[in-house]
Amino acid sequence: MSDRVLLRDPRKEYPAPPFPKQPQIMPGLAKKMDPIPDHGEKSYRGSAKLAGRKALVTGGDSGIGRAVAIAFAREGADVAISYLPEEEVDAKDVIAVIEAAGRKAMALPGDVRDEPWCRDLVEKAVSALGGLDILVINAGRQQYREKIEELTTDDFDKTMKTNLYALHWIAQAAVPHLQAGASIITTASIQAYQPSAILLDYATTKAGIVAYSKALAKQLIKRGIRVNVVAPGPVWTALQPSGGQPDEKVQQFGKDSDFGRPGQPVELAPVYVLLASQEASFINGEVYGVTGGKGVA
Repeated sequence: MSDRVLLRDPRKEYPAPPFPKQPQIMPGLAKKMDPIPDHGEKSYRGSAKLAGRKALVTGGDSGIGRAVAIAFAREGADVAISYLPEEEVDAKDVIAVIEAAGRKAMALPGDVRDEPWCRDLVEKAVSALGGLDILVINAGRQQYREKIEELTTDDFDKTMKTNLYALHWIAQAAVPHLQAGASIITTASIQAYQPSAILLDYATTKAGIVAYSKALAKQLIKRGIRVNVVAPGPVWTALQPSGGQPDEKVQQFGKDSDFGRPGQPVELAPVYVLLASQEASFINGEVYGVTGGKGVA
């Protein structure tokens, strides 16, 4: 009997648009999406790449953060996830999956726009897990505005604090706990390189994440700590129908990718696993694009 894995057409691996109209109130829930995203609950299989590691993933209730948290647990890591209190129903599902993998899980509800909370969540994660050696800063805010006149100072401030300030606060609080061999992974976007007209503030923060992470990588490698970036393209997450895109764009989301569909969160998880693992011991300050063929240049 052949043990060859059957090939599958990647264009048909997951649902393609058109999708039903499905507006949600921010921050949005994965379980209300149609189709429900694949975060790896049933599809991700681990191979002990992160055995014994201790990870903190922000925005771990849904989307890419959820897929990463599940993959890390299946690879043998204990995982703490942070998320907004409004996302508790999704977060409970993730905690259950982590624990079902036989790993320790820690739930950290709170708003990363609050500096004291950013610092506190790191301390809580370290205390609960008994240390920290993987940090994934992934939580993000995306709200489209058609015109520059519609992008208020309050909008700009909320996006900056969620996507950039929190990155700094959390990294700054975590670094003293990290030892040589640890890994920090940030989540940027194709928007850093090919910004959409309706995402002025979001695209700006994603470009900032790339620059900040590259600079931090140069600084922390002197301590043996690696820092890398993942830059997704269109990925089917609750960020999109909860104000991240206009309703009509959500219905056709991912159609313009080379695959004719959006990516699923689980399709990014292996990149985060690689960057977190010892197998990436010579990878630092890099940006890994998972963009559906559009590139990051």
